[in-house]
Amino acid sequence: MAVTLKAALLDSDKRGFVVTDLEALVDDEVKDKSGLSGGVIKTGYAAVKKIKPGIIWGVIDTLLDEFVEALEPHWTAYNASPTGDFGAYLAAHPQPVSEALLGVTDRRAEKSNRAAITSVYSKLRGKAQENVIEALPRLGAVVEKHAV
Repeated sequence: MAVTLKAALLDSDKRGFVVTDLEALVDDEVKDKSGLSGGVIKTGYAAVKKIKPGIIWGVIDTLLDEFVEALEPHWTAYNASPTGDFGAYLAAHPQPVSEALLGVTDRRAEKSNRAAITSVYSKLRGKAQENVIEALPRLGAVVEKHAV
């Protein structure tokens, strides 16, 4: 039986490496954005990182447990009949996977008592699903690297 994502990715000896690789994934996804909206994303991302260095790593670390929980059913299904790689599996199931992952941030935004955060999140949420879907192959590769 395949190891659970929780056991593989949240292990205290591996967690920091997982978070670092996921931060690199976010950096790469932002870097690959193009066009007007890509420019806005790149500018905002650079500003956030400059104002508060380490924030991306910290946010990923904070949300990792919930993201792993959201991915676990997909990892289980993938391992039931593994074909190709996990990134390809995720990309072949974009709607349920992206909704599961965005459900984590949706719940966080709902619990926030900061009006500015909830306002910005609600404005970005529509485009977020498209961005998450685009990142699924890379996400699968990072997960598989640490889970296998």
